[in-house]
Amino acid sequence: MLTYQTIKDLCKQKGVTITGTEKELGFSRGSLCKVETSTPSAEKVQKLADYFGVTTDYLINGNTQTETNVTLTAKDERDIAKKLKKLMDDIKNGNDGPMYYDDREIDEVSIDLLENAFEDIMKQLKIINKVKYNPNKNKK
Repeated sequence: MLTYQTIKDLCKQKGVTITGTEKELGFSRGSLCKVETSTPSAEKVQKLADYFGVTTDYLINGNTQTETNVTLTAKDERDIAKKLKKLMDDIKNGNDGPMYYDDREIDEVSIDLLENAFEDIMKQLKIINKVKYNPNKNKK
C-alpha cells in the first residue's frame, strides 16, 4: 500500500517538499497526504515513481528488489525455440501472405531482426509468467 511516510522519505532524499512535489506533478494540494485513506490512480503512482526515480513496486510495497531469481530451464528454452521456429516458418513461408511494413514487403535482414526480437520477448514473457502464475514456487 502506498504510504505517506514513503513519499515523505523520498521527498527528503530528493530535497523537495511534499507541497512542491504536488505542484511539480500537477496534483491537487494535499492529495499526497491522503494516499493512505484513498487509493491513488495508477497514473498518479507512475508519475510519482518516475519523478523519484523508483519503481512503482517500491512505492506500493516498499520492495527494492527489481530482479527476480527466476531463470529459464532447459525445457523452457526448448519450448521457446519450438514456438519461435513455428512462428518464423509461418512468416518466412508466407502462409498468410507476405509480411509488409510501411507498404513494402519485409526483407530477409528485417526478418532476422524480427526473429531476435521475438526470441527476447518470449524469454521475458516466460519469466514474467513464471513469477505471476507461480509466485511461491520460484522463491528461494
